[in-house]
Amino acid sequence: MQSLSSAIQAALMTADPRAKCFATRDVARRWRRGDLEWRFDVTMPEYPARPDTPELLDPKKMPKRGKFGSDRARIALWHSLAHIEFVAIDLALDMAGRFGEEMGEEFVADFLYVAADEAMHFALLDRKLKTLGSHYGALPAHGGLWEAAHTTRHDVAARLAIVPMVLEARGLDVTPATLERVQSAGDENGAKILTRILDDEIRHVRFGTKHFLRCAENHGNPPESMWKTLVQRYFRGAVKPPFNDSARLAAGLSREFYAEVAL
Repeated sequence: MQSLSSAIQAALMTADPRAKCFATRDVARRWRRGDLEWRFDVTMPEYPARPDTPELLDPKKMPKRGKFGSDRARIALWHSLAHIEFVAIDLALDMAGRFGEEMGEEFVADFLYVAADEAMHFALLDRKLKTLGSHYGALPAHGGLWEAAHTTRHDVAARLAIVPMVLEARGLDVTPATLERVQSAGDENGAKILTRILDDEIRHVRFGTKHFLRCAENHGNPPESMWKTLVQRYFRGAVKPPFNDSARLAAGLSREFYAEVAL
Protein backbone atom coordinates (compact mmCIF):
# COMPACT_ATOMS: atom_id res chain seq x y z
CA MET A 1 0.00 0.00 0.00
CA GLN A 2 1.31 3.45 -0.88
CA SER A 3 2.33 5.65 2.02
CA LEU A 4 0.43 8.81 2.82
CA SER A 5 3.55 10.94 2.57
CA SER A 6 4.54 9.63 -0.87
CA ALA A 7 1.05 10.30 -2.23
CA ILE A 8 1.14 13.86 -0.89
CA GLN A 9 4.66 14.40 -2.22
CA ALA A 10 3.59 13.19 -5.67
CA ALA A 11 0.74 15.73 -5.72
CA LEU A 12 3.11 18.50 -4.62
CA MET A 13 5.49 17.59 -7.42
CA THR A 14 2.76 17.65 -10.09
CA ALA A 15 3.29 20.87 -12.05
CA ASP A 16 0.36 20.91 -14.47
CA PRO A 17 -2.54 22.75 -12.77
CA ARG A 18 -5.30 20.43 -13.98
CA ALA A 19 -3.29 17.33 -13.09
CA LYS A 20 -2.45 18.78 -9.67
CA CYS A 21 -6.15 19.29 -8.95
CA PHE A 22 -6.91 15.69 -9.89
CA ALA A 23 -3.95 14.37 -7.88
CA THR A 24 -4.91 16.40 -4.82
CA ARG A 25 -8.52 15.31 -4.79
CA ASP A 26 -7.40 11.73 -5.38
CA VAL A 27 -5.09 11.84 -2.33
CA ALA A 28 -7.90 13.19 -0.15
CA ARG A 29 -10.33 10.56 -1.45
CA ARG A 30 -7.88 7.69 -1.01
CA TRP A 31 -7.09 8.82 2.54
CA ARG A 32 -10.78 8.90 3.45
CA ARG A 33 -11.23 5.39 2.02
CA GLY A 34 -8.27 3.99 3.95
CA ASP A 35 -6.26 3.28 0.80
CA LEU A 36 -3.10 5.03 2.02
CA GLU A 37 -0.87 3.75 4.80
CA TRP A 38 -0.09 6.01 7.77
CA ARG A 39 3.60 6.15 6.97
CA PHE A 40 5.88 9.15 6.52
CA ASP A 41 8.76 7.65 4.59
CA VAL A 42 9.50 10.54 2.22
CA THR A 43 10.15 14.21 2.92
CA MET A 44 8.22 17.11 1.49
CA PRO A 45 10.00 19.23 -1.14
CA GLU A 46 11.43 22.63 -0.28
CA TYR A 47 9.41 24.01 -3.19
CA PRO A 48 6.51 22.36 -5.02
CA ALA A 49 6.57 21.87 -8.78
CA ARG A 50 5.34 24.84 -10.79
CA PRO A 51 4.00 25.09 -14.35
CA ASP A 52 5.98 27.07 -16.92
CA THR A 53 3.40 29.83 -16.69
CA PRO A 54 2.44 32.14 -15.09
CA GLU A 55 5.63 34.14 -14.80
CA LEU A 56 6.19 34.79 -11.10
CA LEU A 57 7.10 38.37 -10.22
CA ASP A 58 8.16 40.21 -7.12
CA PRO A 59 4.98 41.65 -5.59
CA LYS A 60 6.30 45.19 -6.12
CA LYS A 61 6.64 44.53 -9.86
CA MET A 62 3.14 43.22 -10.42
CA PRO A 63 1.29 45.28 -13.07
CA LYS A 64 -1.75 47.28 -12.03
CA ARG A 65 -5.09 45.68 -12.82
CA GLY A 66 -6.70 48.84 -14.11
CA LYS A 67 -10.16 50.19 -13.40
CA PHE A 68 -12.65 47.53 -12.32
CA GLY A 69 -15.18 46.88 -15.07
CA SER A 70 -12.82 46.73 -18.03
CA ASP A 71 -12.18 43.34 -19.63
CA ARG A 72 -8.52 43.59 -18.71
CA ALA A 73 -9.28 44.31 -15.06
CA ARG A 74 -11.82 41.51 -14.81
CA ILE A 75 -9.38 38.98 -16.23
CA ALA A 76 -6.61 40.27 -13.95
CA LEU A 77 -8.86 39.90 -10.91
CA TRP A 78 -9.89 36.32 -11.65
CA HIS A 79 -6.34 35.38 -12.63
CA SER A 80 -5.02 36.72 -9.33
CA LEU A 81 -7.63 34.76 -7.40
CA ALA A 82 -6.86 31.61 -9.38
CA HIS A 83 -3.16 31.94 -8.54
CA ILE A 84 -3.90 32.34 -4.84
CA GLU A 85 -6.01 29.19 -4.87
CA PHE A 86 -3.41 27.27 -6.90
CA VAL A 87 -0.71 28.04 -4.34
CA ALA A 88 -3.19 27.27 -1.54
CA ILE A 89 -3.44 23.70 -2.83
CA ASP A 90 0.28 23.23 -2.17
CA LEU A 91 0.12 25.04 1.17
CA ALA A 92 -2.53 22.62 2.44
CA LEU A 93 -0.79 19.54 1.00
CA ASP A 94 2.52 20.56 2.53
CA MET A 95 0.83 21.17 5.89
CA ALA A 96 -0.53 17.62 5.93
CA GLY A 97 2.62 15.97 4.59
CA ARG A 98 5.21 17.93 6.55
CA PHE A 99 3.55 18.02 9.96
CA GLY A 100 1.05 15.17 9.85
CA GLU A 101 3.18 12.61 11.66
CA GLU A 102 3.74 15.08 14.49
CA MET A 103 0.14 16.31 14.69
CA GLY A 104 -1.90 13.17 14.03
CA GLU A 105 -4.74 11.86 11.91
CA GLU A 106 -7.31 14.59 12.58
CA PHE A 107 -4.78 17.21 11.46
CA VAL A 108 -4.09 15.30 8.24
CA ALA A 109 -7.80 14.80 7.55
CA ASP A 110 -8.49 18.50 8.06
CA PHE A 111 -5.76 19.74 5.75
CA LEU A 112 -6.37 17.18 3.02
CA TYR A 113 -9.98 18.40 3.14
CA VAL A 114 -8.64 21.95 2.74
CA ALA A 115 -6.40 20.88 -0.16
CA ALA A 116 -9.35 19.28 -1.97
CA ASP A 117 -11.40 22.45 -1.43
CA GLU A 118 -8.59 24.61 -2.82
CA ALA A 119 -8.33 22.36 -5.88
CA MET A 120 -12.05 22.77 -6.45
CA HIS A 121 -11.77 26.56 -6.02
CA PHE A 122 -8.94 26.71 -8.55
CA ALA A 123 -10.95 24.67 -11.06
CA LEU A 124 -13.91 27.03 -10.70
CA LEU A 125 -11.70 30.09 -11.18
CA ASP A 126 -9.83 28.64 -14.14
CA ARG A 127 -13.17 27.85 -15.76
CA LYS A 128 -14.24 31.42 -15.07
CA LEU A 129 -11.13 32.71 -16.81
CA LYS A 130 -11.92 30.59 -19.85
CA THR A 131 -15.41 32.10 -20.11
CA LEU A 132 -13.62 35.47 -20.33
CA GLY A 133 -11.38 34.25 -23.14
CA SER A 134 -8.32 33.75 -20.94
CA HIS A 135 -6.70 31.00 -18.85
CA TYR A 136 -4.48 30.51 -15.83
CA GLY A 137 -0.92 31.38 -16.82
CA ALA A 138 -1.90 34.10 -19.29
CA LEU A 139 -0.75 36.86 -16.92
CA PRO A 140 2.15 37.19 -14.47
CA ALA A 141 1.45 36.33 -10.86
CA HIS A 142 2.59 37.11 -7.33
CA GLY A 143 5.84 35.26 -6.68
CA GLY A 144 5.95 35.52 -2.89
CA LEU A 145 3.01 33.37 -1.81
CA TRP A 146 5.11 30.29 -0.99
CA GLU A 147 7.54 32.34 1.14
CA ALA A 148 5.43 31.99 4.28
CA ALA A 149 5.48 28.21 3.94
CA HIS A 150 9.21 28.09 3.34
CA THR A 151 10.12 30.28 6.30
CA THR A 152 7.94 28.21 8.67
CA ARG A 153 8.87 24.77 7.36
CA HIS A 154 10.44 23.70 10.69
CA ASP A 155 7.67 24.86 13.05
CA VAL A 156 4.05 23.74 12.79
CA ALA A 157 2.84 26.40 15.24
CA ALA A 158 4.46 29.13 13.15
CA ARG A 159 3.01 27.68 9.95
CA LEU A 160 -0.49 27.62 11.48
CA ALA A 161 -0.08 31.13 12.85
CA ILE A 162 0.93 32.58 9.48
CA VAL A 163 -0.84 30.62 6.75
CA PRO A 164 -4.39 29.99 8.00
CA MET A 165 -4.49 32.65 10.72
CA VAL A 166 -2.93 35.56 8.77
CA LEU A 167 -2.96 34.87 5.04
CA GLU A 168 -6.24 32.97 4.77
CA ALA A 169 -7.85 35.18 7.40
CA ARG A 170 -6.96 38.15 5.19
CA GLY A 171 -9.10 36.55 2.51
CA LEU A 172 -12.04 36.72 4.90
CA ASP A 173 -11.47 40.48 5.14
CA VAL A 174 -11.11 41.36 1.47
CA THR A 175 -13.45 38.92 -0.27
CA PRO A 176 -16.72 40.63 0.76
CA ALA A 177 -15.69 43.89 -0.96
CA THR A 178 -14.68 41.99 -4.09
CA LEU A 179 -17.96 40.11 -3.97
CA GLU A 180 -19.86 43.38 -3.76
CA ARG A 181 -18.05 44.77 -6.83
CA VAL A 182 -18.72 41.59 -8.79
CA GLN A 183 -22.40 41.64 -7.83
CA SER A 184 -22.65 45.32 -8.79
CA ALA A 185 -21.28 44.44 -12.23
CA GLY A 186 -24.09 41.91 -12.67
CA ASP A 187 -21.78 38.88 -12.64
CA GLU A 188 -23.98 36.32 -10.90
CA ASN A 189 -21.71 33.39 -11.71
CA GLY A 190 -18.69 35.21 -10.29
CA ALA A 191 -20.64 36.12 -7.17
CA LYS A 192 -21.59 32.47 -6.60
CA ILE A 193 -17.94 31.44 -6.91
CA LEU A 194 -16.78 34.05 -4.41
CA THR A 195 -19.56 33.20 -1.97
CA ARG A 196 -18.58 29.54 -2.08
CA ILE A 197 -14.91 30.38 -1.55
CA LEU A 198 -15.66 32.70 1.37
CA ASP A 199 -17.80 30.08 3.11
CA ASP A 200 -15.11 27.43 2.66
CA GLU A 201 -12.30 29.71 3.80
CA ILE A 202 -14.05 30.36 7.12
CA ARG A 203 -13.84 26.62 7.72
CA HIS A 204 -10.19 26.53 6.63
CA VAL A 205 -9.22 29.28 9.07
CA ARG A 206 -11.19 27.46 11.76
CA PHE A 207 -9.14 24.31 11.14
CA GLY A 208 -5.92 26.28 11.44
CA THR A 209 -7.05 28.04 14.60
CA LYS A 210 -8.18 24.76 16.19
CA HIS A 211 -4.81 23.11 15.69
CA PHE A 212 -2.93 26.25 16.72
CA LEU A 213 -4.83 26.30 20.01
CA ARG A 214 -3.77 22.70 20.52
CA CYS A 215 -0.13 23.63 19.89
CA ALA A 216 -0.37 26.49 22.39
CA GLU A 217 -1.90 24.18 24.98
CA ASN A 218 0.84 21.60 24.44
CA HIS A 219 3.48 24.30 24.94
CA GLY A 220 1.68 25.72 27.97
CA ASN A 221 1.43 29.16 26.34
CA PRO A 222 -1.50 31.59 26.17
CA PRO A 223 -2.60 31.26 22.51
CA GLU A 224 -3.03 34.98 21.80
CA SER A 225 0.44 35.94 23.04
CA MET A 226 2.04 32.93 21.33
CA TRP A 227 0.35 33.88 18.05
CA LYS A 228 1.52 37.49 18.28
CA THR A 229 5.10 36.40 18.97
CA LEU A 230 5.13 34.07 15.97
CA VAL A 231 3.56 36.68 13.67
CA GLN A 232 6.15 39.26 14.68
CA ARG A 233 8.93 36.74 14.10
CA TYR A 234 7.83 35.17 10.82
CA PHE A 235 5.43 37.47 8.99
CA ARG A 236 7.13 40.18 6.97
CA GLY A 237 4.01 42.13 6.10
CA ALA A 238 1.51 43.93 8.27
CA VAL A 239 -1.76 42.69 9.72
CA LYS A 240 -3.98 45.45 8.36
CA PRO A 241 -7.57 46.48 9.00
CA PRO A 242 -10.37 46.60 8.07
CA PHE A 243 -11.24 43.22 9.54
CA ASN A 244 -14.26 41.06 8.86
CA ASP A 245 -14.80 40.49 12.57
CA SER A 246 -17.88 38.30 12.16
CA ALA A 247 -16.18 35.92 9.71
CA ARG A 248 -13.03 35.84 11.81
CA LEU A 249 -15.02 35.07 14.95
CA ALA A 250 -16.85 32.28 13.11
CA ALA A 251 -13.38 30.90 12.31
CA GLY A 252 -12.33 31.07 15.98
CA LEU A 253 -10.26 34.24 15.66
CA SER A 254 -11.36 36.73 18.30
CA ARG A 255 -10.08 40.30 18.28
CA GLU A 256 -7.81 39.40 21.20
CA PHE A 257 -5.57 37.72 18.64
CA TYR A 258 -5.07 40.48 16.11
CA ALA A 259 -6.19 43.86 17.42
CA GLU A 260 -2.87 44.77 19.08
CA VAL A 261 -0.70 43.75 16.10
CA ALA A 262 -2.82 45.54 13.51
CA LEU A 263 -1.39 48.63 11.84
